[in-house]
Amino acid sequence: MVLIEAKKIFVVLIGALLGAISMNFFLIPANIYASGFTGVAQLLSSILGGHASTGVLLFLLNIPVTILGWREVGKSFTLYSFISVFAMSFFLEIIPIKHFSEDILLNAVFGGVIAAVGVGMTLKWGASTGGMDIITMVLSRMKDKPIGTYFFTLNSIIIITAGALYGWEKALYTIVTLYASTRVIDAIHTRHVKVTAMIITNKSEEMKKMIHERLIRGITTVPAKGAFSNESKEMMIVVITRYELFELERIIKEIDPHAFTNIVQTVGIFGSFRKD
Repeated sequence: MVLIEAKKIFVVLIGALLGAISMNFFLIPANIYASGFTGVAQLLSSILGGHASTGVLLFLLNIPVTILGWREVGKSFTLYSFISVFAMSFFLEIIPIKHFSEDILLNAVFGGVIAAVGVGMTLKWGASTGGMDIITMVLSRMKDKPIGTYFFTLNSIIIITAGALYGWEKALYTIVTLYASTRVIDAIHTRHVKVTAMIITNKSEEMKKMIHERLIRGITTVPAKGAFSNESKEMMIVVITRYELFELERIIKEIDPHAFTNIVQTVGIFGSFRKD
């Protein structure tokens, strides 16, 4: 357990470092804006004429969100999110801003890809980069509705403001960055708010008990039989949020490392979905 937590902190720090590198080496020098709270901090820094750095503003923006997450989401998730935000703010301050390329398209693509690798790694290990991720969790628990609208709205505000203040060409390249980031995150870790796990195992009782203890999610079981081995098993169907995927993987590896698991996107759900 201690080794896993140490690896998780290490991955969160690497993710934060990659995020800072993408900002200071590609996006900030080219005046291209990132998504979420990082983009808001970057935009505010530009509006303030550089009197407050992106790193400091990112940290300040996340303070009230962290308090909200601590109260509404959970201490462990919020703690790792805060570590990610603090580390990225720190790296943004100590890494010098350098202009490696004059090509704005290269800056947009590489900045988006490098940042997305960091975000994807962080999400894959059950943490987040703070900001909109925590707000998403709170909204998800308040009402079971797709929250892509909130991401779209915030990013639209960033793009429109950047275009109005610094020219629409910058805004268009910001869209390129957002697209590149989304595609890479999708490749590394699911970006969907809810996913359905179908677990085929012959240790269903132990698995059900552990999932109920750690995730507090409803489970549906269906009898299953291997077509080749004719071995009787059970298929467990459980809907979880993307943030719980890391914990579910740990449970499966701990109880039945040989279990076959299929993770699919959940477009929507009807009926009861436990929120607490």
